[in-house]
Amino acid sequence: MPAVTEPKLIAGNANLSLAKAIARRMSMHRGMSVSLVEARVERFNDQEIFVEVFENVRGEDMYIIQSTSNPANDNLMELLIMTDALRRSSASRITAVIPYFGYARQDRRAKARTPITAKLVANMIAEAGVDRVLTLDLHAAQIQGFFDIPVDNLYASPVFALDIEHQFRGQMNDLMVVSPDVGGVARARELAKRINAPLAIVDKRREKAGEIAGMTVIGDVRGHKCIIVDDICDTAGTLCKAAETLMEAGATEVHSYITHGVLSGPAVERVQNSVMKSLVITDSIEATEKVKAAGNIRIVPTAPMFAQAILNIWGGMSVSSLFETDTLVPIYEGLYQRS
Repeated sequence: MPAVTEPKLIAGNANLSLAKAIARRMSMHRGMSVSLVEARVERFNDQEIFVEVFENVRGEDMYIIQSTSNPANDNLMELLIMTDALRRSSASRITAVIPYFGYARQDRRAKARTPITAKLVANMIAEAGVDRVLTLDLHAAQIQGFFDIPVDNLYASPVFALDIEHQFRGQMNDLMVVSPDVGGVARARELAKRINAPLAIVDKRREKAGEIAGMTVIGDVRGHKCIIVDDICDTAGTLCKAAETLMEAGATEVHSYITHGVLSGPAVERVQNSVMKSLVITDSIEATEKVKAAGNIRIVPTAPMFAQAILNIWGGMSVSSLFETDTLVPIYEGLYQRS
């Protein structure tokens, strides 16, 4: 049955800019004001997190917008404590909207006596009282199976396809999509199919953890504008090295489209000093001032997609419809016009 109450949004401190943008987009779609539920999420002197919700949420359909990005532990605890506050306040349903799902890279036991932390985090979220999770480009699709509650995993590739068609209008035949490693081939192939471009792979060899011994390009990139696609850019070392390798192999330009711009440590300086003409990221993680000031880093919005996904969940409609580029064109009206 269609929902009777309006969806209500509440946000932690991880990415308030995105939360407010989602609320604005939902206001446009609904033709009525949608604002964030008033609450305080703060820390005591010993850094314990305290949450107080100032509005009545009894029987409401609640959506907590909170990326578990750096500081991952603080933001994760905020999410769990906010969930507990809403559950004890008799909210009817709680959906955790997690644009960036932290700990996702720890999704398997790579060696003996190591944890599968992504599964642990999934257990914690479900046990706290979350009924559903909405996220973007999980590092590994099988993480959805770590949850015993429904998980909707959105994809950035349809938005990236729109952006590429807009930015490279008249040059689409020159493009080649590149996966920066063998593990990301499926993600790169998905984007390549959307923009009808060929695919290449950069194969990297490591002699020990954190050190790349060498890179080999699989595919002929000569004369092509290469677009590297991946889900996470952390320190940007591998990304910048891959860009250099592609240029040495004959690429005319290198651009990168990365969903989650973690960009920790020396990442921004590396990107600015690299041969890459541009790095495009989403706003799944709150951009630092350094990222905003970087001349060759650009941010594409995800608020229109998340706002529509929340409305679809609330109204009992399909979320997978947002995987189609044509569905996103009207949602991103004014930003990308297809010829």
